[in-house]
Amino acid sequence: MKTKMTTILLAATLTISIPVIAGAQITSTKTATLKTDTGIRPFKINIPQAKLDELKRRIAETRFPDQETVKDESQGIQLAQLKELIDYWGNGYDWRELENKLNALPQFVTKIDGLDIQFIHVRSKESNALPVILTHGWPGSPLEFIDAIGPLTDPVKYGGKAEDAFDVIIPAIPGYGFSEIPKEVGWNPDRVAKAWDVLVKRLGYKKYVSEGGDHGSVISDALARQAPPGLLGIHLTMPATIPAELVKPINAGDPVPSGLSESETKAYTALSTFFGRNAAYGGMMVTRPQTTGYLLSDSPSALAAFLYEKIAEWTESDLKPEKVISRDAILDDITLYWLTNTGASSSRFYWENNNNNFSSEHQKTRDIKIPVAISVFPHEIYQAPESWSRNAYPTLYYYHKAPKGGHFAAWEQPQIFTEELRAAFRSLR
Repeated sequence: MKTKMTTILLAATLTISIPVIAGAQITSTKTATLKTDTGIRPFKINIPQAKLDELKRRIAETRFPDQETVKDESQGIQLAQLKELIDYWGNGYDWRELENKLNALPQFVTKIDGLDIQFIHVRSKESNALPVILTHGWPGSPLEFIDAIGPLTDPVKYGGKAEDAFDVIIPAIPGYGFSEIPKEVGWNPDRVAKAWDVLVKRLGYKKYVSEGGDHGSVISDALARQAPPGLLGIHLTMPATIPAELVKPINAGDPVPSGLSESETKAYTALSTFFGRNAAYGGMMVTRPQTTGYLLSDSPSALAAFLYEKIAEWTESDLKPEKVISRDAILDDITLYWLTNTGASSSRFYWENNNNNFSSEHQKTRDIKIPVAISVFPHEIYQAPESWSRNAYPTLYYYHKAPKGGHFAAWEQPQIFTEELRAAFRSLR
């Protein structure tokens, strides 16, 4: 069998070498003939050294602002903390380590609805493995799930049972990572959800489950509303549970209404604080993604500050995310955004969505008829109360509070995340 290399210029402006096997077949769960529109192509990352050298140069030329005038993070990420990150990025970090790690995984590209979708697909050695599609969010990426692949696909090695095994599919949302950047409007959560169903079935699966946090929760909700044949259930770590009557008071920062339980009061307060003090980034991306993109595309340090602040706030780490996610892993994620030049395109997904992702009314969760599972992590943006969750999702069959972790559940606590998925989906196998 002869293999030749063809060079494909991806929308992220990076030249990636992808092996194209002439006249061959690529085996996934089924054997699919390589075709222009429906073929599944092997994918390898090989960032030109010139791109990495340019990044180092731009980092070295960073012009920092003056120091904040407060002693806390109320004005944003503190200068000393960011400088420490940027210094390591320019002088100690090595992208090639991640590149080699990813290239050791089965990576692929396939065209769906006119766009090249890049994804990781790892099959378990267990014959009864349940296919699960894992969807990331912002400021995360498919990298959130890398450390969970082992526990999910090889449960015996990680303290589980063979019958807990999953086949794992991790796609990059269009406009994120190495998936193609949309050139037209309309790539909203509903359209992505439809593409995910095509992807899973193109891989040969007839039944599967979906999991997501952040954008991944919104896309999983959309997928569940569509209820395509074969979708057995969804699992969410950031469910949309705000009751319709509380959306306006929360957004307005009104006092806690009377009659709420302790857990509901805590959720109300957390959401009111989030929308009042910490959601400006979302307002920028929802209303002016292109303008935001100029900033994120031209300055690596600006990109790092924009992403790192939310990683710090949303992890269970007392604003020191390196306590739970290694500095290299954080910079892997930030560097992925930089090298793929997806600051603007990832922001446009907010513009396309333009919704309150926490609201059960806006996400139309009551229209979902398939089984829903929810895991609540203690440092999520808000902890969805069980009462709100059951009202928002009539088909909720699993609700559990995880002992540790935050917004980036799989990234922070891959073992706990895995245990949640095993428990949540066990009855659907």
